Amino acid sequence: MGWIILLGLIAVSGAGLWLLGVRRGLLQAAGAALLFGAAGYAFQGRPDIPGAPAPGTTTASIIPLTEARHAFYGDFTGEESWLRISEALARTGKSEDAVNILTNAVHRYPRNPQLWVGLGNALVDHSHGLTPASEFAYRRAAELSPGYPGPPFFYGLALARSGDREGGVAVWKAILAKAPANASWRPLIDQGVAALSGPPSAATR
Repeated sequence: MGWIILLGLIAVSGAGLWLLGVRRGLLQAAGAALLFGAAGYAFQGRPDIPGAPAPGTTTASIIPLTEARHAFYGDFTGEESWLRISEALARTGKSEDAVNILTNAVHRYPRNPQLWVGLGNALVDHSHGLTPASEFAYRRAAELSPGYPGPPFFYGLALARSGDREGGVAVWKAILAKAPANASWRPLIDQGVAALSGPPSAATR
């Protein structure tokens, strides 16, 4: 079936080039390139292997980043436009662009802890785990808002998304130990602790 599709694509490509006015030498060169690609497929292609999702940080599906961010920082802030654009880019796989958006934001507003948290999240998305750069971003956010649980919460989430579930849960439990009983964001952390304290599921591996 794969060969039929491949041959069909070659035929369609050749016809398209002809309709665009490509003739003789250029058409022969294009045909050679298509055949070279087909040869590569024949040598290395494995159409019988089922597709698999690229490795990612699916722990974020337990606590979506936007939902968690709104729980800690609200959703009608001046930073919202920067953060929404970055998160939308990350969801479509443009993680480098998502990082660049928030890098520009923290350069413009270097004392804004929410933007630093967002940059940490974007860096974790881009690298599929914690890096020195993302750790610096979370640490900077914590320095700018001492005692506030937002930065350590997202750092704990980043640990879990990087494969350190126990580390993430430990950070969250430390937050809960100091949290007021009526804190609006407390149920969110309780949910995360409960989800990550059990055996790994297909959604969180």
